[in-house]
Amino acid sequence: MNTILLFTQNLHTRDTIRSAVASNSRVQAVSEPHQFWESLQSIACDCLFIDLAALEKLSTEEEAREPHPSAVIERIKRLRPMMGIVVIAANADVRKAVAYMKHGASTYITEPVDVDEMRLVLDEIQREWRQQCELAYLRERLWQGDTIDHVQTVSPLMKKVTENVRSVAPTKATVLLLGETGTGKSFTAKMIHRYSNRKDGPFISVHCGAIPDTLIESELFGHEKGAFTGAHRRKSGKFEMASSGTIFLDEIGTVTPSAQVKLLTVLQEGIYQRVGGETNLKADVRVIAASNGDLKQMCVDGLFRKDLYYRLNVFPITIPQLFERREDIPLFVDFFVNKFNQFNAKNIQGVHPDVMHALMQYDWPGNLRELENLLERAHILETTGQLTPESFPSELFERMEPVTEIAIDTSETLAAVRSKALAETERRYLKQLLLRNNGRINASAGEAGISTRQLNKLMHKYQLEKNAFKTSASPTK
Repeated sequence: MNTILLFTQNLHTRDTIRSAVASNSRVQAVSEPHQFWESLQSIACDCLFIDLAALEKLSTEEEAREPHPSAVIERIKRLRPMMGIVVIAANADVRKAVAYMKHGASTYITEPVDVDEMRLVLDEIQREWRQQCELAYLRERLWQGDTIDHVQTVSPLMKKVTENVRSVAPTKATVLLLGETGTGKSFTAKMIHRYSNRKDGPFISVHCGAIPDTLIESELFGHEKGAFTGAHRRKSGKFEMASSGTIFLDEIGTVTPSAQVKLLTVLQEGIYQRVGGETNLKADVRVIAASNGDLKQMCVDGLFRKDLYYRLNVFPITIPQLFERREDIPLFVDFFVNKFNQFNAKNIQGVHPDVMHALMQYDWPGNLRELENLLERAHILETTGQLTPESFPSELFERMEPVTEIAIDTSETLAAVRSKALAETERRYLKQLLLRNNGRINASAGEAGISTRQLNKLMHKYQLEKNAFKTSASPTK
C-alpha cells in the first residue's frame, strides 16, 4: 500500500493506524468532510480507513433525510473505483458497518483498533486490488485487443487508408489521424505502431480531452517532487513511459497553450523537462496525434499553434465515416457477433435480413463505436439463435425502405422478367443513393461509379427528381 487515507477525529485510532502501516507507506489523515473530498480528488489513494461518525457526516452532506449507506459509498467509488474502503466501528455498531459493506465497502474493523487485525485487512485488500488489476487487464486485452485487424475491408476508401498506414509505419514521420468520433483512429494508431520498427516497444495512448488542464503537462511530461501541492514524489510522464515506442495523443486539439509549447519542443528538438525540473530528457518516441476537429480552422481562430500544427501534419490520414464505407458493415457485424459470443457465452449466428437491411441504410452518426454498442445491446437482449429486430431500438428501422418482392408473371419470357427485375433494382438503388447524398448529383454519380450524364439519364428514365431528395436530412458528418 503506497497511500492510505484516514478519516477520523479519534486521535488514538489515528496514531494506531499510523504506527501499524509499513514505513514505505504514506498516511494522509483528515478530520473534516471538505478535507476528505479534496484529498480524495487530488491524491491517488489505495485504501481508505473511515469511522462511522465520519461516514454519517458525509451521508448527511448528501442531503438525505436519513443517512443512507449507498449514497456516500457510491460517490467515493465514482472518484476512486479501485480503492479499498475499511469501516471503523465500535462492537455495538457492527450492524451499521455491515450495512456499508453491502453497499460497496470492502470490510470493517472494530475499535479499539488492533494492529494485527489491521495488517491482515491491509494484506487482504492488497490481494483483492491485484486481482482487480489482473481482471481489468484481461478485459482490456479481450475488448481492446488487436483482433479487429482480422476484419478484411472491401471499401476502396479503407483500402487506401491501409496502404497509407503500411507506407508510413516503417518511417519516423509524425502522423496526424483525422476523422469523426468512433471511426477507429485509436485502432489505426495501433496498426501504425504494429507495422513500425518500434513494434516491440510500448504503445502509450493518452486521451488529452479527458485530462484536466491543470494536470495535462504533469501527465505528459511527469513532475519532480515538490513541483506543486500534492507532488510528494517524482512521477514519470507518458513520454517517458513510451520511450523506444509510440505515444498516441488523442484529441490533441484540447491541450492547453503551455502544453502545446512543450509538445512543439519535443517534436522540434526531441527533448522535454518534467514539471518543476531543469534537466533535459530525451524523447525517444514516435508521435501519432488524432483529432475529430478542424485543427486548421482552430489555428485561424487562434486556438491552436500553427507551428505545432505543421509539425503534426507531416503525414495526415483521414479515416472515413461508417456511412462512407457501408460495404464493410456485414463484415463488422460478423466480427462483433462472434466477439460477443465469447464474452457473453452465447452462440448467436448472424442477424435477421431485416436487421441487416436496416443497418445498411442507417446513417451511423456515432460510426463504428455506435455499431458496436448497438450490437452489444442486441446481443444481451437476444434469446434466439439470431439477432432479430425485436432486440434493436425501433429508431433503427424508421428510415428503412421496406423490402418488397418483385411480382413475377410466369406467362412472360425469362428475358422480360429479367428486364423488369433489373429495372426495379436500378430504381431502388438510385433512390437510396440520392436519399443518402441529399440529392447531390456529383456525389451520387461518384459513388455509383458512373458519369453525371449517365445518372441524369437514369433519373429521367425512372422519373426521379433530385429536389425530392433535398428535403431529407443530410448524413451526419
